[in-house]
Amino acid sequence: MMVYRTPTPAGFPRGGRTALASVLVAGSLLLGGCSAATENAATPASATTSQEAAVSTASVTDGATTTAATISDSATAAEAFLATLTDAQREQVTYAYDDETKTTSWSNFPVTFIDRAGLNLADLTDEQRAAAMTVLESLLGDDAYSTVTGIMGGDEYLHENSTSTEDSLGQYYIAFFGDPSATSAWEIQFGGHHLGINATLDGAADAVTFAPTHLGVQPAEYTTADGTDVQPFDGIYTDAFAFYDSLTDEQKTTLYQGSDVAAMVCAPGSTCDFPTGSGLSGADLTDEQKQLLLQVIANWAGMADEETTADALATIEATLDTTYVNWSGATTYDMSQGDGIHFQISGPDVYVEFAAQQGSAGADVAGVTTSGWGHVHTIYRDPSNDYANSVTQQESTGMGGGAMPGGGF
Repeated sequence: MMVYRTPTPAGFPRGGRTALASVLVAGSLLLGGCSAATENAATPASATTSQEAAVSTASVTDGATTTAATISDSATAAEAFLATLTDAQREQVTYAYDDETKTTSWSNFPVTFIDRAGLNLADLTDEQRAAAMTVLESLLGDDAYSTVTGIMGGDEYLHENSTSTEDSLGQYYIAFFGDPSATSAWEIQFGGHHLGINATLDGAADAVTFAPTHLGVQPAEYTTADGTDVQPFDGIYTDAFAFYDSLTDEQKTTLYQGSDVAAMVCAPGSTCDFPTGSGLSGADLTDEQKQLLLQVIANWAGMADEETTADALATIEATLDTTYVNWSGATTYDMSQGDGIHFQISGPDVYVEFAAQQGSAGADVAGVTTSGWGHVHTIYRDPSNDYANSVTQQESTGMGGGAMPGGGF
């Protein structure tokens, strides 16, 4: 998991590359992430611009430790966000809880290819963006919030520094399915190109779930305007290789699928048959290895508070013996070698897929890794409880649904 947290922005205003560049120069994009060079270090925030002033006005929670507190804090933040909107905006951001739109309005494709639900943060005022980000911060634990804002910052970094003409980089949408409530079920959907969070919060069941959720990253590492080094997926990579390195040679032989990085089987925004039985089974792991595997899974299933994470992992652990994990690609965490990694965890109560993308769609920046290790799409789903069983996954439309593009967006 992430080991430190840096200050994060209240929103990501857009107005073309010129406007974005001015924000970056001002230093308001102080993004969370894990840096090998600055581990356990805190980065002071700057507050010298109007955008930074908007950041300081956002109410920031101390971080919930229980499921009930996460639900209550998120509902309060969502209501505060809704109060900043016009009637037309409120109508645009809210949907019925069981609206099937929630299954087709998120993807690993750019937002110019797949329409997202809700409001684009680019169309909001500073106050509204700050309130929207407070919803996200209320929902997520510190580590997850740092990872997510690090992902968002990577998109902005590419938009400013690469040759890509993909205008959707850095655009993020927020939507609510159902009315924000501390006592009944509703969903927060938040995302863009390399991010798709679907969090169902149910006060009646005292439960928060994140299935399905898409986390992606490009590039693997970048430097913000104030010189902060950000590696959004370093925590995931570190956990994955801690599990891999714990295995015996015999276990690795069963786990390993080859040096070629595999294609994603269950892409975000698509239906999935959830393959099982491939690779190493949980029954063949020691107790210590099982805990290391659960730590990997926690990067997706454990994005909220401690109680929610413990409950999610306990459910997954109960069927871990019939859960399988496989691996292909590199066998050491060294981004200067190979084309990255692919791993798949598939069982009755969890499906995680981590897939390196062998393409960068014009996102080339001198000295920065933007494919393979540095361009990754992941998916987390629960075969028994996607969307808290409120709807059935539908295939996204456009660009072949949710299938992974060959060039790697």
